[in-house]
Amino acid sequence: MAKVHPAARAEDAVNAVVARRLRKRGWQRQVLPYLGYAGSGFARVLARVVLGRDGQPTTAPSAEEAPIRRGFKVFFTAPLAGVDVVVRFGAASTTATTDRGGYLDVELGDHGLEAGWHSATITVGDLAVQTPVQVIGPETRFGIVSDVDDTCLVTALPRPMIAAWNSFVLEETARKVVPGMPAMYRSLLATHPGAPIVYLSTGAWNTQPILTRFLRRHGFPSGPALLTDWGPTDQSIFRSGQAHKRESLRRLAREFPHVQWLLVGDDGQHDPVIYEDFAVEHPDNVACIAIRQLTVTQQLLSHGHPLVRDELRGRPRSGRRADHVDQATDATMRNESSRLSRMMVCEGPDGFTLHRLVRRALAGDTSEARSDADA
Repeated sequence: MAKVHPAARAEDAVNAVVARRLRKRGWQRQVLPYLGYAGSGFARVLARVVLGRDGQPTTAPSAEEAPIRRGFKVFFTAPLAGVDVVVRFGAASTTATTDRGGYLDVELGDHGLEAGWHSATITVGDLAVQTPVQVIGPETRFGIVSDVDDTCLVTALPRPMIAAWNSFVLEETARKVVPGMPAMYRSLLATHPGAPIVYLSTGAWNTQPILTRFLRRHGFPSGPALLTDWGPTDQSIFRSGQAHKRESLRRLAREFPHVQWLLVGDDGQHDPVIYEDFAVEHPDNVACIAIRQLTVTQQLLSHGHPLVRDELRGRPRSGRRADHVDQATDATMRNESSRLSRMMVCEGPDGFTLHRLVRRALAGDTSEARSDADA
């Protein structure tokens, strides 16, 4: 058995002390259910078990019920590790145990349910809650994977002081939406009935209630969010956001080999590289890549200089066919170029521009999409 990192052991010790003291004050178990997803033969259900004040509801409040809060408050939680949980979804059921952060991420077998939204039941002792799960049918051929920070909402991450202010100090209603993104997602999903949207972010699960209310408040389509735990892991003091995104994309490709994903992100961090690498590995699972261009000011706030990260690496800018990389003499680069040339990489400053380019790219009108992006 691998040795647990000292930071993780320290965090576990603090959580145990906090839990004991809060129990003495009458705090009770609270289940925080998250949206899940499923295929024809499996289901993935996510939730968290924490301690809540005596008299609080057993589930998180909805967007309409929740009081307006400052971001830092969501990080003050008392997770319950090692709690036995029973999960039922359709004809499938399983028993699992929460991890050291109180999280539950389980996969069930054949549930026997048709495509669409259904409810899974999560039972902890005498407490039972339900959470929505979207079953993606085998006939579905299109889906959306969307980053959140600086793609759906303006956060200017990951500069420490700016990120801290936006995430911890601002009230949740003060956060700004990226113009046109909700309309783009609604339009594309309306064109593909039954298609899923997955919000893939390096943000902490603690922010999930605020994120869900933000997306609902601004008219984003409902879909599961794949976030990361807050704090150290068993192996290191910091988690790798890039590794989280890469593994999540690979898992979606394994679970839904029949789906081609529109990958949406921004050029402030690593989304272009992660998405292009995934497109090379799984060219049949990528329909198009859409990258929101940050302004010079946003680039400065994001990583301290006005240049796009691709420019610093000597990579070609997006918004054109990805086969521009075939100017490279390296054989590996040429091989990647030939595979990337099957799809479009679109760039734009907002959802309105990206929507126009993506529609043309999905329709096969690559020449117009390329000229628009270059303009």
